[in-house]
Amino acid sequence: MSKIVVVGANHAGTSSVNTILDNYGSENEVVVFDQNSNISFLGCGMALWIGKQISGSDGLFYANKELLESKGATVYMKSPVQSIDYDAKTITALVDGKEHVESYDKLILATGSQPILPPIEGAEIKEGSLEFEATLENLQFVKLFQNAQQVIDKLQSKSDELNKVAVVGAGYIGVELAEAFKRLGKEVVLVDVVDTCLAGYYDRDLSDMMRKNLSDNGIELAFGETVKAIEGNGKVERIVTDKTSRDVDMVVLAVGFRPNTSLGNGKLETFRNGAFLVNKKQETSIKDVYAIGDCATVYDNAINDTNYIALASNALRSGMVAGHNAAGHEIDSLGVQGSNGISIFGLNMVSTGLTEEKAKRFGFNPAVTEITDQQKAGFMEHGNYDVTLKIVYDKDSRLVLGAQMASYGDISMGIHMFSLAIQEKVTIDRLALLDLFFLPHFNQPLSYIAKASLAAK
Repeated sequence: MSKIVVVGANHAGTSSVNTILDNYGSENEVVVFDQNSNISFLGCGMALWIGKQISGSDGLFYANKELLESKGATVYMKSPVQSIDYDAKTITALVDGKEHVESYDKLILATGSQPILPPIEGAEIKEGSLEFEATLENLQFVKLFQNAQQVIDKLQSKSDELNKVAVVGAGYIGVELAEAFKRLGKEVVLVDVVDTCLAGYYDRDLSDMMRKNLSDNGIELAFGETVKAIEGNGKVERIVTDKTSRDVDMVVLAVGFRPNTSLGNGKLETFRNGAFLVNKKQETSIKDVYAIGDCATVYDNAINDTNYIALASNALRSGMVAGHNAAGHEIDSLGVQGSNGISIFGLNMVSTGLTEEKAKRFGFNPAVTEITDQQKAGFMEHGNYDVTLKIVYDKDSRLVLGAQMASYGDISMGIHMFSLAIQEKVTIDRLALLDLFFLPHFNQPLSYIAKASLAAK
């Protein structure tokens, strides 16, 4: 029997543990260490919880210590791993405040990511804090369940004092939080050094749709501004950028995350951003050591190379792959396309693969075909929405490289087809002749997907 130690019970870690125990539980001993007090928090639901779009946090957890133990795992919570001896194949953790040494045959690192703390005067994390607690009151980070709970508790207990909120970072989390605070009736300013929002996922024409949506719903946009300081006497009073100063009552930092790879001890090979470099089996550069989720790389099918794309969906799949391989059943990852989506004030946007800008950066010769058309047949008078679709493809190979979609209707399932097209190396010309069904309730005889593909030059 092999002993498999998993460091981290996040999305990826929980996925790997379940994969091992559900398929090979009788053949392996599984030991889990996590520094947190809870398991498998769905951070993507944090803004929904804060903005009262869901009734509470219970549904944001899909596993717990008791569930994993009922399957046969030994789980140590509130037990941060201090060090790993890769030669001796042991880890050292603090369990109940005492040093605990655990040996392993196979090791799975699911150490996740940490919030990026920009060089902003007045923005500091309390020394030794594992929950990213700031030294300045009402300066908030958004990573853990505890961070969201703290924000909600403050909004409830000090509602009259917290009237204006500044959100720093206009990526997915920042935009979602801006909507959440606005839904609570707060004045909201969204700040980003870039002059648009969602820049990593959409080209400018689509990101401008979200920009207008945010502005139309009353959110002040401070794009193209760099935050220099957060000021206040013990608590947040103002936020200072290179352009102006604004009085605010709370500042939420959502500028992104970096892989948490300190336990690599410089012995594991890393990617350019510091993530653990893994192959398609999730194996690191050291035998019997795997890395999964936000701390590790992925194989990006859009560029046919290693990349870093931190998404919960990628984390779950990487955990499954590592679980099978650590248990002795070899499988390879199929790679990823970075498929993602967002829904803000009713505007739904989804994307996969490369934007036009990214395609240029990765050395492709990109072309674009784009259309805005009604989702259903024109005579369908109710529930019919305009859909904007942008397909990026390579002029030379004709391969589909990426797609972006936006609509006030639910067009989310369409992006899965484009994800598969990228994975399976489908050309734009084959996509144009794809057998797409027709029914007036759902689409047109010649759908917007076919029309956009046929228009490709």
